[in-house]
Amino acid sequence: MANRLTKITTRTGDNGTTGLGDGSRIDKSAPRVQVLGDIDELNSAIGLVVTEPLSDSARDTLMRIQNDLFDLGGEICIPGHIAIGESHVVGLDSKAVALNATLPSLKEFILPGGSRAAALCHVARTIARRAERSLVALHQQEPVSAFAMQYLNRLSDLLFILARTLNRESSVADVLWQRNIADKAA
Repeated sequence: MANRLTKITTRTGDNGTTGLGDGSRIDKSAPRVQVLGDIDELNSAIGLVVTEPLSDSARDTLMRIQNDLFDLGGEICIPGHIAIGESHVVGLDSKAVALNATLPSLKEFILPGGSRAAALCHVARTIARRAERSLVALHQQEPVSAFAMQYLNRLSDLLFILARTLNRESSVADVLWQRNIADKAA
């Protein structure tokens, strides 16, 4: 980053545009800005998960993801720039496989919930899905890296597995979907 922000309030966006990392300006309603906002929101949601009591492994994983997401934001902020590569996707895949191997097999759908940390992780998962949809929408208008799209797809999977892991680490059961629960209550 060549120029560090020293002044946050610049007033340059008062006209409905924002500056990209390459110095160009685009409308704040542009798909690229939507993706940037979704990635920022995702990173913030993960930051909230990190404030919870977590194992060192979970905390380290989430902190690494936060840094990756910042890099991904930089990639999107500078058209044509690549910051997320195959190694990032492989890293998420490897972590997901390792964590999933320690969990019981799924026999039913899981609802977001359980421990507070797991519930927050599910919120981050849903934001990751939205960020992925926004990135795909941008890609339909202009090319973006396949690895960036793969990263967000794998990240939402990992966040689901991590939510289950956080419940297990807290000795809290996953919340299972119950078919026809309204009929059972009657």
